[in-house]
Amino acid sequence: MATLLTPRSARKPPEPLTVPRQRGAADSRAPQPRRLGSASPGSRTLDSAELDAIRLAVPVDLHTGLGCDAVGVPARFGFKILSRLPAKGCVYADAEWWWWLVPAGSDHDLTWPLPACYAPGAEIPDRGPRLIHHPDGTSPYTPPIPLYLLVCQLTGIAPAWPTPPVGSAL
Repeated sequence: MATLLTPRSARKPPEPLTVPRQRGAADSRAPQPRRLGSASPGSRTLDSAELDAIRLAVPVDLHTGLGCDAVGVPARFGFKILSRLPAKGCVYADAEWWWWLVPAGSDHDLTWPLPACYAPGAEIPDRGPRLIHHPDGTSPYTPPIPLYLLVCQLTGIAPAWPTPPVGSAL
């Protein structure tokens, strides 16, 4: 069963995490993990079962100077995309989704086609993802443009690029 995640533009800002009050050394409570879920009942996001969110762990030998986001696709597209990409970064998988690390902001002026999911901060539902591909170099990133084009091709959706306004100097 595929689950549709909420796009960045439709999300509410995350609630601030609160520090538990200290009642005593033996009675201190840890803050609850952040939960992914729909803001309104009946929406098509994760309302059927809330899932804990986790951040994908980047191997320590890789440099993440550009920040990390993730692009997820249903598992049925995973091998096709992995085999066709010219350059591959870190790829994580669980039973239902495959996730590629991309530089932060790879969704700027770009709408990833459904059923793909863009996860800012590489924060994804906790379904036990594991690293299935480690890049050869020192960069954990998959180039986002080739990944975007492959996702568009496999989903049958034409790529959409924003065009700047064109003026004439005549």
